Amino acid sequence: MKSITKRPSLLTFALLVSFIPAGCLFSGHKKTAAKTPDANAEPDKILYDRALNDYNHGRYTESRLSLQTLINSYPDSEYLAKAKLAVADSYYKEGGTEGLTQAVAEYKDFETFFPFLPEAAYAQMQIAMAHYRMMEKPDRDATQARLAEQEFQSFLLKYPKSPLVPQADQRLREVQEVLGSGDFEVARFYYVKGDYRASASRLAEVITRYPLFSQADRAHWMLGDVFRRAALGSRNERERARWRAEADSEYVQIVKNYPLSSLAPEAKRRLSEDSVKIPPPDPDALARAKYEEKFAHDHPGLVHRAMGVMKSNPNVAMAAHTGQPDLNPPGEVESPQGAGSASDARLDAGSSAGSTQQNMSIRAVSPESSTPPPTSSAPPADPASTSSSTSASTPPATDAVPPPTTTSTTPPATASDSGASGTSTATSTPAAGTDPQSATDAQKPAAKKKVDKSKESTSKHKKGLKKLIPW
Repeated sequence: MKSITKRPSLLTFALLVSFIPAGCLFSGHKKTAAKTPDANAEPDKILYDRALNDYNHGRYTESRLSLQTLINSYPDSEYLAKAKLAVADSYYKEGGTEGLTQAVAEYKDFETFFPFLPEAAYAQMQIAMAHYRMMEKPDRDATQARLAEQEFQSFLLKYPKSPLVPQADQRLREVQEVLGSGDFEVARFYYVKGDYRASASRLAEVITRYPLFSQADRAHWMLGDVFRRAALGSRNERERARWRAEADSEYVQIVKNYPLSSLAPEAKRRLSEDSVKIPPPDPDALARAKYEEKFAHDHPGLVHRAMGVMKSNPNVAMAAHTGQPDLNPPGEVESPQGAGSASDARLDAGSSAGSTQQNMSIRAVSPESSTPPPTSSAPPADPASTSSSTSASTPPATDAVPPPTTTSTTPPATASDSGASGTSTATSTPAAGTDPQSATDAQKPAAKKKVDKSKESTSKHKKGLKKLIPW
């Protein structure tokens, strides 16, 4: 009975709602009509608005078609600069290696045509960010990371008052963290392997170029340990004292510039053993270390590091968040006060290291240089004086490889037939004023070498493999 009495009220309410105009229920909501292009607008403005609409909706290809039409048809348009910048932005938004590479070219084209516009700083920043997005892990190709470093440095030097400077500073710290990590891992590989000369040159490069590197304190410690090994392996008391002083200077850098490092107590202990005064921590370094402790929770743990193997981009969580990054290009780096003296000329000395008596000659070599450090313990001499005194004062090394001999297919005019052997040997007439006996003695090694060569097995000369593969 109750259900029957409620039913007429529900029907009455439904009838009343059906007669109410629809606009009365949602009077506050107004349906926005689609924007129609103004018939009186200029054609370049219509093209730009259409391209901007496509860009906002992710239709980048259609957006670029309208923008290119504007650029080609209206070279004097007031929207020309905005159109060229929007083309570069569309490639940057698409992403991918191809899109980012094309974006870099378009941003550089914009900088070439409009270098004095305020948007030029934005274009330079986007060039650096494109390389930053293509940057790979520290153990892989570092080309994009080095290009990103160069572009960020260029931005900070060209536009020091831009509002994008704080962002560029942080990105540069992250890029240099990746580059420093790559060089540090190579140095640690050689350190564990026992090649201390190769390890020390890379460690000196790391602490000189990347003072904000998260493991710079470990780099100083390893370099100090290399110097201590050199001191233990040296038989000269003077050399031993010098190498020990070099090691202590690295420990001083740890105590002074990385006061909160876990290696600082051990560094102080070794300085005390050598009767070296322990320096107070640098106030700026101490403040920077305390500030970095706020971001300790952001450091990746074991699970994050394991998951990072599946990602192609590097993890930059360990990068510093304060401090001035290095703005010097590679090869033009001056040793800062906080980076130690590991890259100075004092590393060009030699000594025996460890029980292996390995000859150590440490030199800070730039990444672009492919020439290995010299293995001689003597300091480098002047090339002019060396060339004049080599033959008189320096005896030839016993293990030196003789220079390759060149053979001429055309017999000289003074050649004489050897008779039974069927070969022709070149005879040279001694110059006037020379001793014939000395000329004969000079030819004896060549004749002996020729006789020894004829006794060798012919299997050693097949296609010159022994010249290419000595083993």
